[in-house]
Amino acid sequence: MSRIGRKPIPLPKGVTIDATDDGVRVKGPKGEIRRPMAEGISFKTGDGEIEIQRSDDSIQQRSSHGLMRALVNNMVNGVVSGFERRLEIHGVGYKAETKGNSLVMSLGFSHPITYPFPDGIKIAVEPTQPAQIVVTGIDNEKVGQTASEIRGFRPPDHYKGKGVRHKGEYVPIKAGKTAQ
Repeated sequence: MSRIGRKPIPLPKGVTIDATDDGVRVKGPKGEIRRPMAEGISFKTGDGEIEIQRSDDSIQQRSSHGLMRALVNNMVNGVVSGFERRLEIHGVGYKAETKGNSLVMSLGFSHPITYPFPDGIKIAVEPTQPAQIVVTGIDNEKVGQTASEIRGFRPPDHYKGKGVRHKGEYVPIKAGKTAQ
């Protein structure tokens, strides 16, 4: 049996979970998340915790067991405290700002890049040195995907180190060509 799938998920106060035919719905103080469930996976609610169970020991059920437990745990954590990803902008003249419901970035191209906020995601820009873009939301998958898309507009350059990178990401700087 999956070690991850066996662990019960604690339910904080104010969080409700409903399993329906089409999926699972977690509702909490920060909002509500819905997700489809894998076939053969069910819930057993106890006193202040949820246990994920599978119907049989097939390979598909075993692989889905731990996955669904991790996804439901992330949903519970998201509606209670939310998720956050931080990006740093390195480079002379590279900057970002929010205008309404979109992020406008100058990343060394001849035109500014406008990125509209996805549903359920908030983006803020902190004017620190280097500038930081803070992506927050209750869905871990959407927050990570949004941060990845923003990074994809100008990934870090390995010769000068310029570009958008995750906070704490190490970018090795290569030596350029030298004359012999």
